[in-house]
Amino acid sequence: MSPKENVLSIFGLGGLNEIGKNMYAVEFGNEIIVIDCGIKFPDESLLGVDVIIPDVAYLEANKEKVKALVVTHGHEDHIGGIPYLLRKINVPIYATRFTLGLIELKLREHKLLRETKLMEVDENSKVAFQEISVSFFKEIHSIPDCLGIVLHTAQGNIVHTGDFKFDLTPASTERSDLHRMAEIGKEGVLLLLSESTNAERKGLTPSEHIVAEHVDEAFLKAERKVILSTFASNISRVQQVVDAARKTDRKLALLGRSMVNVVAVARERGYLDIPDDMLIEANEIDELPPEKVAIVCTGSQGEQMAALSRLSTGNFRNVEILAEDTVIFAAGPIPGNERNVTRIVDNLYALGAHVIYGSGSSSGMHVSGHGYQEDLKLMLTLMKPTYFIPIHGEYRMLHHHRLLAEQVGVEKGNTFILKNGEVVDIENKVARQSRKVPAGNTFIDGIGIGDVEDIVLRDRKQLSEDGMLVIVLTMSKIEKQLISPPDTISRGFVYAKNSEELLKEVNNQIAKAFEELKASERKEWSIIKQHIKRTVGKYLLSHTRKRPMIVPIIIEI
Repeated sequence: MSPKENVLSIFGLGGLNEIGKNMYAVEFGNEIIVIDCGIKFPDESLLGVDVIIPDVAYLEANKEKVKALVVTHGHEDHIGGIPYLLRKINVPIYATRFTLGLIELKLREHKLLRETKLMEVDENSKVAFQEISVSFFKEIHSIPDCLGIVLHTAQGNIVHTGDFKFDLTPASTERSDLHRMAEIGKEGVLLLLSESTNAERKGLTPSEHIVAEHVDEAFLKAERKVILSTFASNISRVQQVVDAARKTDRKLALLGRSMVNVVAVARERGYLDIPDDMLIEANEIDELPPEKVAIVCTGSQGEQMAALSRLSTGNFRNVEILAEDTVIFAAGPIPGNERNVTRIVDNLYALGAHVIYGSGSSSGMHVSGHGYQEDLKLMLTLMKPTYFIPIHGEYRMLHHHRLLAEQVGVEKGNTFILKNGEVVDIENKVARQSRKVPAGNTFIDGIGIGDVEDIVLRDRKQLSEDGMLVIVLTMSKIEKQLISPPDTISRGFVYAKNSEELLKEVNNQIAKAFEELKASERKEWSIIKQHIKRTVGKYLLSHTRKRPMIVPIIIEI
């Protein structure tokens, strides 16, 4: 259901009740402005799924209204879904210089760069459409060139913060523009959408300045190679490694495709200062004394194929971690990744390395890019919104953010905790949540987009847990009778040589099923298959407590 012409609508197709897959939209009259288009990585239950993107069915149905995709910053959960969106809607993209560089990498890989309109903006830019205009303000996060977004409409101003924190001593020269934020608040903010990732954590986010001190200290103490793993997009952390390497007279190698690509974009566009004679290739590492080498690589989250994981198992070509090398995890483990990180830490200790790991507060090697409670309250105080939607967090985080908003003056009842697809409509400056638009997950599996349905995932789960039993039946085409005994093939269910009695009884159950079908005179192939699956499945569950996938195959003769 579309809104009335004078109604301002705000909704999310991703990121409203989750961390990741950010995508939000503001609709007014005949215009829709989309904010961010990210991906989310699957958990263990989504077997075989590579990434998850937002369902854009509503935008596709209203593509003539979609005027722009405005991007807050260049993290994967904000730009990763852009190539998939562009295949459905060829919309102009507005982003900062560095963010556009990362988007270009993706579009080039997907062969979409030539046909996409990319528009560079900064904190001073203004973009006007017929019914909505867009302006920006500068913020600090854990990646360069981040912007908050203001959407100006006849109903009032909508502010989207993107991801942010307040850091008065950041690693880079960038600063949050507090004066501009205060001006926006004075102009009047009808509704604020603000990220909630750290809404449970008290105080202010620690400064990047603390990390620089710890990185320098680790480099000075290290007697051999230093290997530091971080997010490729954390350019300020990479710069800290460069500075520490310069102080200790070390050459620097970059490992991991995303690290190499992102650093190239950052250097080319002036966001990273690395002396030309400092960088070396991986195959040059062994040519230098180990105390003259530093490595920065991907894999801080324990990703199986990332550089650090391969280094920890000795599977990275030309590079080895040896006893007394120093390995630094300069990123805290994202919830759910702890097991993978621990596995790599164990591998590194087995190699004899000195390992610095753990949460940022314990190791001193990482601080969050997301604001703690005092950061969030400061943003709310500067913006002074009438209505508030906490975004980018799980429900408990959204709940805590709502309480913070009420503490600093947002009226109780003026906060909306929404699920993806739920819409807030504003008419005559009064906001209500009463309808939905289509929203959900689209699964990317190999080259398939959206062709992995729940039934496919259910089958994969069943196969992974209880395996499969294939029953090959050789049957007479005319009489519909078995010509020879069934051939049963077990994969991931039982080992055939050790389960002869069980499989023999399965054949007896198949014979029993045929006798029952003979009595009922039902001889269609589909009926035969269904009855065998039901009979054998019932027997196996009662005798093994397992539910293997049963696949009858009929060969006609």
